[in-house]
Amino acid sequence: MSDYEFTMSLRIRHPNAKPAEITRILGIEPQHTWRAGDVRHDSAGGELAGTYRESYWMGRLMAEPQLAADHVGVESVILRTLAQLRKSSGFLEMLKEEGSVAELHVSIFAREEFRLEFLAESLGLLGRLGLGIALEIKPHPHERAAIAPH
Repeated sequence: MSDYEFTMSLRIRHPNAKPAEITRILGIEPQHTWRAGDVRHDSAGGELAGTYRESYWMGRLMAEPQLAADHVGVESVILRTLAQLRKSSGFLEMLKEEGSVAELHVSIFAREEFRLEFLAESLGLLGRLGLGIALEIKPHPHERAAIAPH
């Protein structure tokens, strides 16, 4: 197995959905939410000019980054997540019909080259649930420090 760490979250953008409703139906606690029309805030909580144009909901699907191993990898966590989200497929389909964009966002911190393989069944289920997938590949933080110019 390759030497990489990864995290995964579910992100939903919608024209005007209530974040609390998304939380209630999915049963996942969000880390970031806002509703269309809410006053905008910076990362420290201070008010910014204007309001949000759309609703946003983001929930982490992993408490902390995990090291890929023989029994845990991006592919297996995606399969487990899809099995969990399958229970909410009607809700996710409704959100999509209302104009939402939902995706699994995967951040991968790599130390070396590796390969990810997604089964056709996983990709088909992503499509049926109306979910995209975004892969963000970054150098591992320890490797980045080692190659940074002095």
